[in-house]
Amino acid sequence: MSWKIDPTAAVPVSDQISELIRLAIASGRLRPGDRLESVRGFARELLVNPNTVAKVYRDLLREGILATRQGLGAFVARGATAKCRRAGTKVVREAMDAAIRKALAAGMTMQAIEEQWSECIEQSEGAVHAK
Repeated sequence: MSWKIDPTAAVPVSDQISELIRLAIASGRLRPGDRLESVRGFARELLVNPNTVAKVYRDLLREGILATRQGLGAFVARGATAKCRRAGTKVVREAMDAAIRKALAAGMTMQAIEEQWSECIEQSEGAVHAK
């Protein structure tokens, strides 16, 4: 699996790593029972400090997204897919609400917002299918 983060982004690296893992689980690229890369191996792949990856794994373990097996490492926990999908839906909904509020504040009509939304969806679908 290819993992990419942006060390220059305003979003902390640990948050980017957590989001990558959550999205991989929500999309089914990682499934319950799948083993994650070791902390050191993942840190090496992402070119980040191993402590950053260890923190992400601990946080995801605490949330029930990951589980550990003594001596074997971290695995995607049972029930993680549903948790990640629910959380992802919530984040997307909040972003959509914020975008709509900004558009309304800028004086756009609901019809104009819907047209822009449709255009964005078409462009996004095209980008996904081009991969």
